[in-house]
Amino acid sequence: MIRVLLADDDPMVRRHLKTILGSSTEVEVVGEARDGAEAVEEVLRNRPDVVLMDLRMPGVDGITATSEIAALASPPAVIALTTFESDEYVLRALEAGAGGFLVKSTPAEDLLNLIKVAADGNVVMSPSAARRLVTHSSRDDERRDAARTLVAKLAEREREVLACLGEGLTNPEIAQRLFLSETTVRSYVSRLLVKLDLAHRTQAALIAHQAGLLDGPG
Repeated sequence: MIRVLLADDDPMVRRHLKTILGSSTEVEVVGEARDGAEAVEEVLRNRPDVVLMDLRMPGVDGITATSEIAALASPPAVIALTTFESDEYVLRALEAGAGGFLVKSTPAEDLLNLIKVAADGNVVMSPSAARRLVTHSSRDDERRDAARTLVAKLAEREREVLACLGEGLTNPEIAQRLFLSETTVRSYVSRLLVKLDLAHRTQAALIAHQAGLLDGPG
């Protein structure tokens, strides 16, 4: 059973999400929060596996809450909820430690599947949406230059693994793509996170996009 916490200041949104998640026998809503401060408290109280986090809430916002949750010893996966895919808030949430993002209009079946993906520690972020986020960032040049400096530290195979993370591939999918064992892929991912000083694979995926590893020729 995947334990989920809902954090949104709109009670109608929380009710809608709770109805969707309640239709699954694999997901349990263990708590709700109206702002970021309550979200942190509920995480400590209920120990969810996944937090669906609205970013724009009164008082303590979702970005601040995400940062505080990500700093915990065994943090849950935090998935940012947004209305617009090009929202600068989403980019800041990913950098703060969110494990991905979903638009609030995500269809019910997709939402349930993506929660399972997030609970398994994988990236919940489509490559096209991630590319738009980077493109629309007001500090894109700064981020791109910083990302390219980081990626320059990597060996060729490490860059290939990083690009796969940017596509949102799981470890088995990366292993199949690069003809490696899953154990070797896990080793590469762990080494990448240490080299790039990143908390998790979603931040690595974002670096892959910012550095242009997924850009086509020309």
